[in-house]
Amino acid sequence: MKTIIAIIVALAIVVIGLTMYLAPDDLADCGDAPDGATMCEPADAIVAVSGGDTTARTEEAIQLYQMGWAPKLIFSGAAQDKSGPSNAEVMRRLALDSGVPESDIIIEEYGETTKQNAENTLSIFTENNISSVILVTSAYHQRRAGLEFSSRTAEVAVRNHPVASDHQWSAFWWATPMGWFLALGEFTKIIAFYVVGSR
Repeated sequence: MKTIIAIIVALAIVVIGLTMYLAPDDLADCGDAPDGATMCEPADAIVAVSGGDTTARTEEAIQLYQMGWAPKLIFSGAAQDKSGPSNAEVMRRLALDSGVPESDIIIEEYGETTKQNAENTLSIFTENNISSVILVTSAYHQRRAGLEFSSRTAEVAVRNHPVASDHQWSAFWWATPMGWFLALGEFTKIIAFYVVGSR
């Protein structure tokens, strides 16, 4: 019985630890709208990268924009289907349908990996005098995405804000094989980032 309890406790620690580690949220202590508090001030832009549940990531970025967190939206992502529009273009259309002015949307259509998303947005930051961004992605992907962007944008302050729940990830991610696949896969990639650098 003690062994079973020990296993359950250990598993709970792993689940809680991974949940908190993978999904840093720099806006967690902020209200719905920005204010003057540290980490809660408006940014120059909100960046959402495609992949996973792209729609959920886009909708979260749009909601932040509508609440006044930044005056610009940047969507990054290549086409999943090379015969169709880029993910960034699909995200742009969702934003337009939500009432975001076209002039407030910038897209990066060539990034196929998190590393490329980060690299390809550098010129956008420079061209638009962007010095602070809020980075939006799925919760399981947030830590690594933040590392990739921060490692390439020393002059741009990057704040993390994950989508709390999407079609692939929820508070009960540990109850599904897909949840463990995503969590352990991201954790492995984070270790690789620190050991051998960005890939």
